Amino acid sequence: MGVTGMSKFHQFDSREALDQALASHVALQLRADLNRRGLASLAVSGGSTPKGMFACLAQEKLDWNKVYITLVDERWVETDSDDSNERLVRENLLHGPAGSARFVSMKTQHEDANDALAELTARLESIPLPFSCVILGMGSDGHTASWFPQAINLAELLDPTSEERLGTCQPVTAPHQRITLTLPVVLAAGEIILHVTGQEKRTVLADATKKHYPISAITAQHDNPASLWWTP
Repeated sequence: MGVTGMSKFHQFDSREALDQALASHVALQLRADLNRRGLASLAVSGGSTPKGMFACLAQEKLDWNKVYITLVDERWVETDSDDSNERLVRENLLHGPAGSARFVSMKTQHEDANDALAELTARLESIPLPFSCVILGMGSDGHTASWFPQAINLAELLDPTSEERLGTCQPVTAPHQRITLTLPVVLAAGEIILHVTGQEKRTVLADATKKHYPISAITAQHDNPASLWWTP
């Protein structure tokens, strides 16, 4: 089953093998940017899929104090909530050697994420952009980042000409308001990585363009083809 729009397709027999290989690859990309510009930056996604990869990446030997890490998107919940992506990253990535990385939170104390956009955009400007790597996941509904099907502002989030770096999303098919990177910020990254597991999601990827899933904004473009890392 083919997936168009990908620069490379990496398939593994187990999640453990995928996690270690992807962590090594991301570390290599970060080292390259550290050597090239003295700083590196990484945007990561939440969910259960990246936990093992985070644990592997945390042990990589890097100048982590020169690496900025933030989130592709965040649920608008308290950072100690089980649903918080920040909590996931702090518990699984920001320890060991990676504990000295410069983490930039995508959550404020505002009740509405829309009221936090100015503050969070300013935080994002403190990160060396473009990102060295952006690691995306994908839901079985074809969403990536917090670009959800049926969201009323989906077209704005996916506008490749937008000058906005962040946007909010109120998913119709999932709980919690979200904050998310916009498509142009993702497309500007040194590398876009799509980290996916399971046959169901592979099928979604294969059908993404013809079914107009949000993920097709990544898989159907050719300016910066993503690499796909997958295991059954």
